[in-house]
Amino acid sequence: MPLKEKILLNKNLHVIFSVTLIAVMGVTTIIPAFPSISKSLGLSREEVAQLIIYFTLPGIFLSPLMGIMADRLGRKHILVPSLFLFAFAGTACAFSENFQFLLFFRFLQGTGAAALSSLNQTIIGDLFTGKDRMAAMGYNATVLSFGTLVYPALGGAIALLGWNYPFFLPLLAIPVGLMVLFVLDNPEPDAKEHISSYFREALKHMKSLHILGLFIVTASSFILLYGTVLTFFPFFLESLFNSNPLNIGIIISSAAIGTALGSSNLRRINTYLPKKYMILGAFFLYALVLLLSVWIRSYALMFLPAILYGFANGINIPVVQTMISEYAPTEYRGIFMAFNSTVLRFGQTTGPFILGLCYTFWNLQGVFFGSIILIALTALLLTLLIKKD
Repeated sequence: MPLKEKILLNKNLHVIFSVTLIAVMGVTTIIPAFPSISKSLGLSREEVAQLIIYFTLPGIFLSPLMGIMADRLGRKHILVPSLFLFAFAGTACAFSENFQFLLFFRFLQGTGAAALSSLNQTIIGDLFTGKDRMAAMGYNATVLSFGTLVYPALGGAIALLGWNYPFFLPLLAIPVGLMVLFVLDNPEPDAKEHISSYFREALKHMKSLHILGLFIVTASSFILLYGTVLTFFPFFLESLFNSNPLNIGIIISSAAIGTALGSSNLRRINTYLPKKYMILGAFFLYALVLLLSVWIRSYALMFLPAILYGFANGINIPVVQTMISEYAPTEYRGIFMAFNSTVLRFGQTTGPFILGLCYTFWNLQGVFFGSIILIALTALLLTLLIKKD
């Protein structure tokens, strides 16, 4: 059986895919409704951005703890309760007419989400090795792209019924939690060493400029995604083309087409380019996308930069995840991937704030130019810090 088919038939990977689809749901289903939420609750654009910030903030502090607990107690013991909390708190948002209560339940939902995006990658690292691991990471990113393709359009369509309807979708995390509990058959770490020895050895492996460079790339990537693309791009489309939530969702969803193309061809691209230059090429595409977005004045042509952006993400994110997983020993992989999730959450949380400052002082043009500066600085740092494989 060809390698690709063998990996894709793995039932454990199917369960991981379902967790990935839940992990990406927290923001992508509601962003097309941002203009409607703003109007319905009488909020400014900056206030609406807090729905992202309050969701991603818990992950900054809790992801390392979740990673440590996953290494010490086991992956399932952390993953299943996290999925159930995500479901119940996310659904409670639908009944929150008061903005403060809405932010409270978004914070709780983010607490449940804190472990999801790191533990699915950790388990892939546990189950696969070598090129199989990169292929599995790539297929997981393809599934993620499917979620980002479907969720914004789905969320935008549901939001036509009312701004709060997309918040019912997290209920899907309940059956996924049951699948993890009863179907997933994954190896668990053998946590026999003393906790002090665990921290000492994990820190020794983590003190590397190479790992620091990969963490910087992760943070920058998600500052761009959550600050530029998910927070302010919907307002850009609304101001330029008078787009409704459904049209905004369709444009943003189209990025997933590019993500699927990039992530499903990682093995082929890697035969021509080392992983380091794959990441560098992705950041070049990010800059090109921003320049095209400022220049284009046709709604139909906006699909081009959206798909190019998705293609860059489909290469960048799974390659970074693979490189971190390769570097991390099995018994410390949970904390490695959790720290990557922490800097990911840092990017998600600070992205709307950082780019919000650019918007406050220089409007939407400032958001794009600030993003270009961030891309250039990141490209410079990854050139200096990340080792060529």
